[in-house]
Amino acid sequence: MSAETGTWARTAPEQAIHQAAERYRNWGRWGDDDVLGTLNFITDAKRVQAASLVRSGTTFSLSQPFSSEGPQKGWRRRTNPVHTMTDTGVEAEHGMQGFPHGFGGADDVISMPLQCSTQWDGLGHIFDRGKAWNGRRASSVVTSEGDQVTGIETAASHIVTRGVLLDVGRACGVDGELPDGFAITQEHLEQTILAQGASSHVGRGDIVVIRTGQYTRAKRTGWQDYAGGAAPGLSFGTADWLHRTEIAAVATDTWGFEVRPNEFEGAFQPLHQVAIPNMGLFLGEMWDPDELAQHCAADGVYEFMLSAAPLKIVGAVGSPVNPLAIK
Repeated sequence: MSAETGTWARTAPEQAIHQAAERYRNWGRWGDDDVLGTLNFITDAKRVQAASLVRSGTTFSLSQPFSSEGPQKGWRRRTNPVHTMTDTGVEAEHGMQGFPHGFGGADDVISMPLQCSTQWDGLGHIFDRGKAWNGRRASSVVTSEGDQVTGIETAASHIVTRGVLLDVGRACGVDGELPDGFAITQEHLEQTILAQGASSHVGRGDIVVIRTGQYTRAKRTGWQDYAGGAAPGLSFGTADWLHRTEIAAVATDTWGFEVRPNEFEGAFQPLHQVAIPNMGLFLGEMWDPDELAQHCAADGVYEFMLSAAPLKIVGAVGSPVNPLAIK
């Protein structure tokens, strides 16, 4: 924990959250009717730049599996996916499907929370003292009918841009992994960029993918408390860096993006509280950057074209995603 964060925790954490929210607030920056937040930093020219990064066409999926064996434990009704077959080869083989001329097929259904595995947090996911993104009343944005203003479908055609991998686990950890509870500071981020070289420069419209190594550890040792437990993650003090760099989004390989336990006693996800409703910053969680990280370490290039469109689930405050990094 940094000295600055320690001071916040010992004195007035609620005041610190409030001050950071006001300092890094982007309300009105793109107009009163804005629904995209920091995705506005992704311009057509930025997408052209991203496309120019493709050299070999090598593609990496940054998604964890969507499986009944996933990490969720039922907290706030977050469960793992339930996949059910409604038609199978058995019915087809025995002519039980009612189709003519030997035609057969298979169908299936999946039931799951939208944030049970690799996903985006939409702008309607988190509120700050009753306010949603751009200063709207939370109750006027998200109702029992869903997000009526910033539903995740509004972002469906926007998230194609330059991606940058910051492998903080490799640069600042032991054996490529950060321990649970490790708070990643601005200094750690800058140290990683320096270690990785020029291709790791972060700027306007980029999406930053941060590898802590926690998911690597979970694959080796089992899920344990991956969903909601202690984890490495971004320090509250990185709010300035997230705002100043004008990135479009940030994603991590952890359940909650920020360090857990949180740095303020009695707090719950204070960096979310600043980033989503105040900055308008899109957050990705439970991504899998491991294969990409190995490739980047081998060729020394940490930038790539990233396509990470959410599903057009009307009114949703988050979405499953299969992010693709193309090098």
